[in-house]
Amino acid sequence: MSEYFTGKNPRILITNDDGIRAPGLKVLREIAATISDDVWVVAPAEEQSGMSRALSLNSPLRARKVAEKRFAVTGTPADCVLMAINDIVEGKEPDLVLSGVNRGQNIAEDVTVSGTVAGAMQGRQMGIPSIAFSQAYGFNGREAIKWQTASAFGPVVLKKLLEERWSENVVMNVNFPDREPDDVHEIEVTVQGARDQHNIRTVRREDLRGHAYYWIGFEGRPSTPAVGTDLRAIYEGRISITPLHLDLTHHETRDRLADHMAGPVSLPEES
Repeated sequence: MSEYFTGKNPRILITNDDGIRAPGLKVLREIAATISDDVWVVAPAEEQSGMSRALSLNSPLRARKVAEKRFAVTGTPADCVLMAINDIVEGKEPDLVLSGVNRGQNIAEDVTVSGTVAGAMQGRQMGIPSIAFSQAYGFNGREAIKWQTASAFGPVVLKKLLEERWSENVVMNVNFPDREPDDVHEIEVTVQGARDQHNIRTVRREDLRGHAYYWIGFEGRPSTPAVGTDLRAIYEGRISITPLHLDLTHHETRDRLADHMAGPVSLPEES
């Protein structure tokens, strides 16, 4: 285990965006239990998918104890991590934050809206190494989610990640492919991909009074991703690990724009 942890039993905080009753949360607890028996769960009381890093600034939050070291919070994944570290976890703060296992992949542009990734980012912002886990599905039809794949490989991936130290500005985004465990043979460290077409749509419907309402959802359109991307790895049945960082600056553009904007500035002359 890396120098992140001085002991053999790290304190682990778990959250998710699918809610306290989600099956993926149980899978992640089992994964965490392979390296520690000091595991705390602080998760949303209800599903919070697509909430990204939203914080509940305009409404109060309530925390309900579900069981020993398990709490449900009436807020977002970021709320849960913030409350856990500041108020709920007793004694020392967590050594590690794990978020997931999400129902569905968080790859490509998904990561910017993902509550699962946001939970990990909130942990990282608060100075704690953090990892997001997601189980892909829908690539082979809408059959049962293959939680057994995340369950089988989660401990392997977690232990291998903790053998290395990574940048203090980085969270690890792990995606398990939509394959049976026996059909997964490789881990690939990837870059964040980009789909070549939009996959989010709105569907218009009418209520019984004739008023319009809308659903936002995802379409399972295949793309042709580049080699080395998270998209390509998941399409081809490999476990994807993508280091993501909180700094969203595009440095090449920043440098070019800085040169263009260089020099004094004055108010425009009145016409």
